[in-house]
Amino acid sequence: MPIPAGLFRRLAAMVYDALLVAAILITTITLMVVMTNTPVAGHNVLGLLFLESFAFFAYFWIFRGQTLGMLAWRLSITTGSGYQMTFSQALLRYFGAMLGFALLGLGYLWILVDAQKRAWPDLISDTRVLFTPRSK
Repeated sequence: MPIPAGLFRRLAAMVYDALLVAAILITTITLMVVMTNTPVAGHNVLGLLFLESFAFFAYFWIFRGQTLGMLAWRLSITTGSGYQMTFSQALLRYFGAMLGFALLGLGYLWILVDAQKRAWPDLISDTRVLFTPRSK
């Protein structure tokens, strides 16, 4: 029976996902440098990397209900209505996560005071992150 995910598991899954996203972004930058034979920088590059990272999370949240890091830590996302996450919910969740981190992690520390262990991205997007313990 799934239960609300705690802070440690969520952070562990985030580290795993951050490594995957970093690998994708480094590959993109490397390909851009190799193809143009010049250093790459600027708003266009940052915009592309931002879109790539959003695409990674949105794909896994919408179509799989969990990222690869979440899979490793037996976490999944469900919506308040119990349906598949929508694109707009994924977008809200992504911006909620960025806001939560930008404010020194306060958006995720919120899990420690919320009775249902929801972080700001959960509250903003009407989603919940659940942990499924191993069967006995």
